[in-house]
Amino acid sequence: MRVCVVGAGAVGGVIGAWFAKAGHEVSLVARGTHLEAIRRRGLTLISGGKREVHPLRASSEPADFGVQDAVFICLKTHSIAAMLPRLSALVGPDTMVIPAINGLPWWYFFGEGGRFDGQPVACLDPAGTLFEALAPRHILGCVVHAAAEVPEPGVVRHTAGRLFLMGEPDRTKSARAEHLVAAMNAAGFEARQAEDIRVEIWVKLIGNLSYNPVAALALAHMNDIHGSEALLALIRAMMKEAMRVAEAYGVRIPMTVEERIDIARQLAGAKISMHQDVDKGRPLETDAIIGAVVELARKAEIATPMIDAVYALISERAKHLDR
Repeated sequence: MRVCVVGAGAVGGVIGAWFAKAGHEVSLVARGTHLEAIRRRGLTLISGGKREVHPLRASSEPADFGVQDAVFICLKTHSIAAMLPRLSALVGPDTMVIPAINGLPWWYFFGEGGRFDGQPVACLDPAGTLFEALAPRHILGCVVHAAAEVPEPGVVRHTAGRLFLMGEPDRTKSARAEHLVAAMNAAGFEARQAEDIRVEIWVKLIGNLSYNPVAALALAHMNDIHGSEALLALIRAMMKEAMRVAEAYGVRIPMTVEERIDIARQLAGAKISMHQDVDKGRPLETDAIIGAVVELARKAEIATPMIDAVYALISERAKHLDR
């Protein structure tokens, strides 16, 4: 397959390296010193104590690579609007576009079948420009349960997880998803088609929308949060509110709050991504991770006082980081 990774940072770099190792034709869209290092020395993957170098085509311009079979979008949500119109050179009639992103995706209501079917999520796509820039039929949903980091330019370190859950927005089991999942598993991923990709989105999201902003506001590692009854009480309250929002849209989370917290405990001393972004002064994914849930709660007339309060605080923190 011809595979392009747009946003070949941490997780994106791992995706590119695994496909390349399996013999697929891989190209990377990156920028800055990371791009320069990949061009000079190739992409280095550190995983399981091994170090591998993959000489891959890399550019800041998607147009350099031509039509692809699969395009993985691994950008922060706030960077997608500027990039998406430039992806047209990569997308042919049968190209799959896989947004491997955090939070609620901008395409959430495409093929959803409910009363908001086909509508954009306003805080993620205020003018509907993302829907206009990419025909939604190309989209294949994806939820990533893997962790990675970029310790230095041109190097990605895989730290945990290989699970990639794939699913059509309209919940059908498709031949294209089956083909991609098979190729991913042969390349070392742990991939499978989800029965309903929106359920998987919410399972991950209820953890992200609670742990990420709380960690960023408290400057707390996972162990710190789990050692604080006050912070855990806040996490529980936010998860319960989010579950009510999900249920209002026909999604029942297949686990309890305590079971979801037990999953998070496996991250032990990890420093959560939004906490890392605060430390480095980078923009925060507040809208995709928490703002979109606030928007959906308003549409469904569900009260979310704890989520609202944390959203107000993290939004203010984000403004100061942008100064």
